[in-house]
Amino acid sequence: MRRSIWVWAGLFVLAVGGSAFAWFWFSGGSGEPSTELTTPTIAGQTTTTAGTTSTGAEGTTSTAAEAASAAFVIQQEQSQASFTIDEVLRGVPTTVVGTTSELAGQFVLDFEDLSQTQFSDFVVNARTFVTDSGNRDRAIRGPIILNSATDEFEFITFNVTEVVGLGGSAAVGDTFTFTLIGDLTIRDQTNEVEFAVTASLLDGSTVQGTATTDVLRSDFGIGIPNVASVADVTDEVSLQLEFVATSS
Repeated sequence: MRRSIWVWAGLFVLAVGGSAFAWFWFSGGSGEPSTELTTPTIAGQTTTTAGTTSTGAEGTTSTAAEAASAAFVIQQEQSQASFTIDEVLRGVPTTVVGTTSELAGQFVLDFEDLSQTQFSDFVVNARTFVTDSGNRDRAIRGPIILNSATDEFEFITFNVTEVVGLGGSAAVGDTFTFTLIGDLTIRDQTNEVEFAVTASLLDGSTVQGTATTDVLRSDFGIGIPNVASVADVTDEVSLQLEFVATSS
């Protein structure tokens, strides 16, 4: 996301001082996830696992890349979700970036007909975003910003409702560009957004790519504390998913 919903929040914590500072500090929690993030399922999912071999009716073998479809699961240690937001901080244009590897999701890739590819929900643990300031991170988790220190709003979810521009067949080395349309939920606000996706089939069992979109923080009810040192915070926030998904 562009220029952080978090930068001004952290500054607010520093500015208020005293008991108010303590309230913001403790209301932000520790940033530790309440539970291990698990991969969302796809209803009716039936696939051949990529990277393995299977025996055909006449005793022949084939790799998963030659099979009809395979399930690819996002690998957290190689993936991340991020936001970027711009603002003017004490008269200086500032760009703030927050990242987390707490990202989960999967898709069933149909090698012969990409238009039949299925997607699960995608989930990000909003409690675990990290910027360049611990105080800012606590403010982001607090009630004024994401309120992700509470279990109710710990997760951001994206439910895919439509796929545009994905078709044809898939071969190793191919790169695809398409759009995922769906419902993005942050806190208690849900809005339809479009992610522009670029993905490459690196081998029969690995897909690497990015998904990006711009949203308005005001659409999700995220405001800005009234702090003199922070001005001109953009309403537009850029969101990006960088992912590696594998099928074993």
